[in-house]
Amino acid sequence: MSEQYFEKRPESAHRPAEIRVVIRDHRFTFRTDAGVFSRGELDRGTELLLEALVIGPGERILDLGCGYGAIGIVAARLSPTSEVVLTDVNERAVALARTNLAANGIGNAEVRLGPLYEPVEDMTFDHIVSNPPIRAGRRIVDRIVAEATAHLLPGGKLWLVARTRQGADALRSRMAQAFGSAEIAKRGSGFKVFRSVKSEA
Repeated sequence: MSEQYFEKRPESAHRPAEIRVVIRDHRFTFRTDAGVFSRGELDRGTELLLEALVIGPGERILDLGCGYGAIGIVAARLSPTSEVVLTDVNERAVALARTNLAANGIGNAEVRLGPLYEPVEDMTFDHIVSNPPIRAGRRIVDRIVAEATAHLLPGGKLWLVARTRQGADALRSRMAQAFGSAEIAKRGSGFKVFRSVKSEA
């Protein structure tokens, strides 16, 4: 079995690469490497998720399982008064995300190492955003959904994307079960972006 990007310490040989993209009229440069998700190009699911994302000023955002940091970096650029935290269990991904924060001039974000919500166990957010590691197995994805409510403020939103052929509808059902509803925020290129909102009550 090949090495997976959700391992803590990738052992694959380094193969540095650089991605240059324009997202929502902003230019970004992302340095990537072997052993992290979507090394060669920005994943279409991530791109679709970023197209759908709606962030207000001064909000707190969590990029869960950040990889080399694309989601958190774009969110921080779109809302420069917001506070963004990026987390990942993969040490190589965390190092890249920190490099990419600096390379893109992002000053309103930080990167933390650790699994799932552990690095932010005492924090709550207006948005939790993730392209979840479906191949890590259902148990991991279920935890992302089930534990999200404890880390969202009232009215906070969980944003997830999944490939339609890799269980997107099952993911939507899990989100609806945890939150009461899950809407399709955007779809395209074989992916669906889902959004659930934590009750204000």
